[in-house]
Amino acid sequence: MDLRGANVLLTGATGGIGQALARALAARGARLVLTGRRADVLEPLAERLGGRAIVADLADRATAENLLDEAGRVDVLVANAALPASGLLSEYSIEEIDRAMDVNLRAPIVMAKLAAAQMADRGRGHLVFVSSLSGKTASGHASLYNATKFGMRGFALALREDLRPHGVGVSTVFPGFIRDAGMFAEAGVTLPKGVGTRSPRDVARATVRAVERDIAEIDVAPLGLRIGARIGGVAPVLSAAVQRRAGGHRISQGLADGQRGKR
Repeated sequence: MDLRGANVLLTGATGGIGQALARALAARGARLVLTGRRADVLEPLAERLGGRAIVADLADRATAENLLDEAGRVDVLVANAALPASGLLSEYSIEEIDRAMDVNLRAPIVMAKLAAAQMADRGRGHLVFVSSLSGKTASGHASLYNATKFGMRGFALALREDLRPHGVGVSTVFPGFIRDAGMFAEAGVTLPKGVGTRSPRDVARATVRAVERDIAEIDVAPLGLRIGARIGGVAPVLSAAVQRRAGGHRISQGLADGQRGKR
């Protein structure tokens, strides 16, 4: 799909990855509607990029529908908003579980349903879900986060097949450890030697490529992590053992400690 002149609705635009996505989409000629919770970041960003800002919290169940109404015509939906959800399930209250599920999974599903109906009527459009490699391989101390990201992957793959006859594309982008911005960077976790990272710009470039080439899935991570994700999909018990030996639980616990209070 050609992004030039396309109306793009981007959620989670106020984070570092969201801002990189916004800049990359604007550079391809898209007309942007940016959403996020922080008006102080969102509104100047929209002004710089010639877009429109809608301050919104996707934890509010009415927000997804309201956003689609307020955004108007949507040619491309980029569902990027997500909450941290690392840590043991026992550490989460029921309210925190509901909030993570609503933002990370329910809101993208509802928005996709509403946007896809418009797109299918026109025979043109694209849905992009910015997920995580945690949607391909499970890790200890991350059961809730894994649940939301595994769910997103299954939803997107099935929806892609359902919308294919209607001319609507569906893609999922799977970042690994992203430096400089996002949940991992903000948690301040030190990775074991040899575990590499990618940048927010890499995520943005992958997202643009997914839309323009109608690619089902793109991993944004070094080769070793991509291979690890594949092993996790076909041999989860082996993957868990390898992660234990490599200190995976320490990384997950470090993420949980760094994210506490932000979820």
